[in-house]
Amino acid sequence: MKFITSAGALVLSSALLAQAHSAPLQEQDKLEPVVEQASSINQSARQSQLTIDQISDNMQERLQQYKRIMKEIDGLKVYTAQLEQQINNQQQEKQDINDSIDKVSYVERQITPLMLRMIDSLESFVELDVPFLETERNERLAQLNDLMERANVDVSEKFRRVMEAYQIEADYGRNIEAYTAEHEINGQQQDVTFLRIGRVALIYKTRDGQHLGIWNQQERKWQELDSKHLPAVEEAIRIARKQLAPDMLMMPVFANKAATNTAAGQ
Repeated sequence: MKFITSAGALVLSSALLAQAHSAPLQEQDKLEPVVEQASSINQSARQSQLTIDQISDNMQERLQQYKRIMKEIDGLKVYTAQLEQQINNQQQEKQDINDSIDKVSYVERQITPLMLRMIDSLESFVELDVPFLETERNERLAQLNDLMERANVDVSEKFRRVMEAYQIEADYGRNIEAYTAEHEINGQQQDVTFLRIGRVALIYKTRDGQHLGIWNQQERKWQELDSKHLPAVEEAIRIARKQLAPDMLMMPVFANKAATNTAAGQ
C-alpha cells in the first residue's frame, strides 16, 4: 500500500506560493520562511514515499518468496511421506527375508534325507529295470552320490540334479532309442545294436543280422529271437535313428503274466 503524503505537501506549498505572490511585500517576507519550510516538507515527503514504495516492493517480493517456499515445503511433505512408506515396506521385506533365512536351515535338514532316499530308490529301480544303457545310468547314479557329499554345492542344485535324473528315467518309458554297445553272445563280446521301445521291449541285433535277442523282464534274462523278426527290427532301428518316418510296426513283446492273470480273474 502506497501513501500520498508528497501530494498533500505539494498542494500546501502551491497554496502558500500563490498567497505569497498575491500578498503585499511585507507579508511576502513573512511567508517566505513558510514556503521554504513547505518545500522542505515536500522533499521529505517524497523521500518518505520512495522509502515506503521500496518497503512495499520488498514486502511483495518477500511474500512471493514465502509462497514459493511454502509450496516447496508441501511437496517435500508428500515426498517424505512416500519415502516413509517405502522404508516401512522395506523393513517388512527385511523381516520376511530374515524369517525365510531362519527357515532355510530347517528345510535343508529335512530335504537332504529326502534326496538320499530318492537316490536309493532310483538305484533300486535301475537295478530291477530293463538293462538298457547300464553304464550311462550307473554313472549318473554315482555322480549323484558324489554330489551329495560335496559341501560346496547348494542344496537347491543337488535337488535339481536329483529331479533331473528322475525326469530322464521317466522319459525312457515314453520314447524309442537305438544305440550301439558290446554284448556277450555265446561267450563272446560282440558289437550289437540295441533297440529300446520304451520299457516294453529291449532287442539286440548283431551287425551281420545273424543273431537277434530280446530281454525277458519276467525271467530277467536274454532269449533268442527268431530271424523272421529281423526286417521289423531293422525298420524300427531306422525309425529310432530318425532315418525313417514313424510307422506302425509288429514287434515281439513279452506279455506281463501278472497283469494277464489279474485280467483273467476279473
